[in-house]
Amino acid sequence: MCTNYAAARRDRLFRHFGVEPPDSPWRDEIYKDYAAPIIRRVDCVPRADLATFGMVPRKHIPPGVRVFDTMNARAETLGEKRSFSGAWKRQQLCLVPCEAFYESCYETGKAVRWRIGMASGDPLAIAGLWREWGEEEGRALSFTMLTVNADSHALMNRFHKPGDEKRSVVILPPSEYENWLACRSMDEARSFLRLLPAEQLEAVAQPVAPKVSDSAIAR
Repeated sequence: MCTNYAAARRDRLFRHFGVEPPDSPWRDEIYKDYAAPIIRRVDCVPRADLATFGMVPRKHIPPGVRVFDTMNARAETLGEKRSFSGAWKRQQLCLVPCEAFYESCYETGKAVRWRIGMASGDPLAIAGLWREWGEEEGRALSFTMLTVNADSHALMNRFHKPGDEKRSVVILPPSEYENWLACRSMDEARSFLRLLPAEQLEAVAQPVAPKVSDSAIAR
């Protein structure tokens, strides 16, 4: 599963995805509960908004309930899991614009962080779901990334712990951005949940980047 990624840069949101960037800044590296841009369809027009990474932000988990992670949603059980089923049935679909995402590879016997992006150098969009929350400051958005089995994928099956199921986020090609956001049924949306060919991706081992403080926000 993907729990850390590099958000798309402000200039790339406009040039590659054709949307105006949100007014507020965001960090380069995104982790759980960090705000980052998502692209969703509002009044039939794609729009970029900041949303919290994780469908159920920590502050919305009720007291006494064990903290759980919702940064990723399994495509096979979207309609069954309480955290995701409402948004899935209402087709609250989004694009998560990224420069790259990070996974751990254990081929050396220990976890090594790898950066995965497009071989072309272009930004990429991960298929996601969004939902809205009522907060004291007003309405707020959150999101999750959709994942599928990657056991037979030539690149994505190299990641995660030995013995664990291999999974990957769903990367949508640019030709499918508009159609994904415009899906009108769960069956139609499921037709998009597949993996890109390995040759379209590039993966490079990288050291772990330190988390930045709340004041060190990019852009």
